[in-house]
Order: sequence, then structure tokens, then C-alpha cells
Amino acid sequence: MNTFGWLVKREYWEHKGGFYWTPVWVSGIMLLLTVLGIMAAEVFTSRANIQVNGGIPWELISERLSAGDFVNAGLGLDLAYVALVALLCVVLFFVVFFYLLGALYDDRRDRSVFFWKSLPVTDTATVLSKVAAALLLAPLLSLVVATLAYVVLLLIVCVWAMLHGINPLPAIGASHMLGLLWRMILTIPLDAMVALPTAGWLLFWSAYARSKPFLWAVLVPLFALIANSWIGLMGLPSLSRDFLLNEVLARLLFGIFPGWWLDDRNPTFGSFKNSLENKNVLATLDPANVYGLLATPGIWIGAAAGIALIAASIWLRRTRIETST
Repeated sequence: MNTFGWLVKREYWEHKGGFYWTPVWVSGIMLLLTVLGIMAAEVFTSRANIQVNGGIPWELISERLSAGDFVNAGLGLDLAYVALVALLCVVLFFVVFFYLLGALYDDRRDRSVFFWKSLPVTDTATVLSKVAAALLLAPLLSLVVATLAYVVLLLIVCVWAMLHGINPLPAIGASHMLGLLWRMILTIPLDAMVALPTAGWLLFWSAYARSKPFLWAVLVPLFALIANSWIGLMGLPSLSRDFLLNEVLARLLFGIFPGWWLDDRNPTFGSFKNSLENKNVLATLDPANVYGLLATPGIWIGAAAGIALIAASIWLRRTRIETST
């Protein structure tokens, strides 16, 4: 266990720029743009002599707010938190995608694989540490960074509100930051399970390709989709286009996107009802809803396929060393 933990730490230190600094920089830029936007709005309304809310002072408006208004304000803060997490999920997708593509290819290209193979560490542990870093460590770090950025955003909102004579505490009290944080942490294992097909697919080509693993990983399923369409046009038996798009292409290339299963239009996860339509963020991430997906066979079939691809990647790690540089 200590060896495996050391391997995961090695992955973190070697890819700290993508796992840690990328979400930090994106969050920092977002917060800076928020501050600049607030300042620009204040300057514009002051210079243009624009009266907000009919000229009624903000403090008088805040005094007339009901409990329901503060609940709605808390809901808005919840949605802001989720939006910030979603932004970093987009960043995380690209970071993890290219990390997995290079995980077993880069050290073959620069010949450092010979050094790592000289250590008393098995190829199985090496590959699994990369899977753990991509599917568990990286999402957790992004969530922590998003949460800290949201706290800073709350401070910015509080300063703006108090400068206008508004008490922000009732709205903050009506939000559910800690509840959302805990529920999003609980989704990470499910995200990892859903991501196994993509992780296995990318690692397979990272271990197999002698050059340009990106082209192999992307073009092979695309060519399979095109070939299947041609077979169908010729009147021969072919697979459903929707099946290939949603169950093969999407799961091989986009499964590492956190919360991908939130889309209840996807046939694999059709039992999940996206309660975001009702603006109930907590209900959307309720563990009973989230882990109810484990009752769908598609998630287990995909996980089995992902494990098989990871096993193939481990075998290739042992046998395939050379690349064409």
C-alpha cells in the first residue's frame, strides 16, 4: 500500500501543473473577471446616473425581503457553486484526457520507462496508480480548488452587499455549500466507475501506439462509426447509430467528464431523473439517486470493458517498449 501511495504521489508531482495549477489559474481568472465585472457595473451606473430598482436604496429593499426571497437567494448561491464546479469539470476533462493519452506513451518516447522498470515496482501497480491519479486524485483536487474559489466568491459578494447596506448572512445561511460539497465528494467513486471505459481506452492506445496516440484513440471509433453507416446504407445488417454514438463513441471518449451521467437522455443511465430541471440541486446529487445508477446494467458492462482495457494496457506495458520518434 505504501508503494502504491508513493506511485500516486509521483504522478501528482510529475503532473502538478495539470492537476493543481490549471484549476487554480482558471478559478483565479474567473474570480478576477467577477471583480472587474462588478467594478465596471458600479462605475457605469454611477457615471450614467442609472437608477437601479427605481432609485430605491438597496438597504430598504433588503428589509422588505421575505424568508422565501432569501431561500431563492440561497438557491442562486448553490447554482453559482455548481456552475463553478462545472467550469473546472470542463478543464478537468481536458487535463485527464491528455494525461491518460501520455501516461504510458511519454516514458516510452523519452526512454525513462527503462528507469522505472528497474525499480522494484510492478507494471500493474504503475498502471493502476495512473488510473487512481486520473479518476480519483485529479477530481478531488479540482473539487477542493472549486470550493475554495467559491468561498472567495462568497467573500466578494459579501463585501459588495455590505457596501450597499445589505445583510448577506440570511442568503448564505439558506445555501447548502457543505451539503453540496459532501454530496459531490460522494459522486467521485461513481464518476470513476463511469470513466473506466474511457480511461482504459486511452491507456490502451497510450501503451500500444508507436506514435500519435491521440489519432489512434479518436480516429478508430470515428472510422468504426463511419464504416457502420456505410454498411447500413448498403442494406447490410448494422448497429444502431444512436447505440454507437451514446454507448460506444461517447463512453470511449467522453466518459471521464465528471457528472456525465447527469444527462438522463443517455440510455445507459436513463433511470436517473435530472432534478436540476426543478432547480433542486441537493435532490439531483442525493446519494439515493446517484448510486441508484448502479442498478443499471450498462454501467457494469462499461466498467467490465474498462477493466479489460486496463488489463490489456498492463500487458502492453510489459511487452511494448519502443516508439517511433
